[in-house]
Amino acid sequence: MAEIPEVARPLVELKPQFDFFVGIDSDGCVFDTMEIKHKECFIPNIIKHWNLQAVSKYAREAAEFVNLYSKWRGINRWPALMMVFDLLRERPEVQRRHAVIPDTPKIREFINSGLPLSNDSLAKLVEETQDPELIKALEWSKAVNATIADMVHGVPPFPYVRESLELISKHADAIVVSQTPVEALVREWKEHNIDGYVRVIAGQEMGTKTEHLRYASEGKYADDHKLMIGDAPGDLKAARANNAFFFPVNPGHEEESWERFYKEAFQRFLEGTYGGEYEAKLIADFEKALPDTPPWKR
Repeated sequence: MAEIPEVARPLVELKPQFDFFVGIDSDGCVFDTMEIKHKECFIPNIIKHWNLQAVSKYAREAAEFVNLYSKWRGINRWPALMMVFDLLRERPEVQRRHAVIPDTPKIREFINSGLPLSNDSLAKLVEETQDPELIKALEWSKAVNATIADMVHGVPPFPYVRESLELISKHADAIVVSQTPVEALVREWKEHNIDGYVRVIAGQEMGTKTEHLRYASEGKYADDHKLMIGDAPGDLKAARANNAFFFPVNPGHEEESWERFYKEAFQRFLEGTYGGEYEAKLIADFEKALPDTPPWKR
């Protein structure tokens, strides 16, 4: 267990109080914050810090596709940023404007380093290397966080979330599983007084979503007693990597999803009738909503 970051210890040390375990994503799943965070916080800072003013329209389209309207919805900010640059680089309209799209080998090295993809990890690399590309990357990421702290508040959980969390907390050990920084997660969950329903709030500093689920649940709960609730394919992938069931909160239909969870799905999970045909139908509907081809290529 030596490779586990010290900050992730609360997950490893989680002692079961129930036979059931539930991981819950936050942005876009519990809170309707994906749109405001990306459209008002991430994207303006991408355009500003990476000098994409000349192609701002296309940068916005690419970033919205990657982060909100595709099967990559909800991925960590660093791989998402690289995808935005790659989509821009190959787009004819951008090429015709002779825009300079950042070449970012050092950020790609960071992504592939195996380190937690967080500001803390990046700050240590900056300290060691003083690399200008990494310095710029950290400045961008800090600016995103500052804009979110300034802009995103007063966004309540979706209808049926509070009731669902209350229900879960009576039957299962629940944790937050997210790639948002922990500080922002704690602030949002405390603001709406729902932090008491979960045992641990895990963010990007504690590792990937797959790692969060593994640290918290491996060897502690039977596979058919583990469930991940999320709104992005990465959440489904994390669930499958840990032999857990998945409940999708469908983008654009979040309220209906949570109502279904509260009135039907969670009870099926407890009773042992969630897997198989029932889960498969939910996932099929979910996957239809998130394409892998940008609209300008279709």
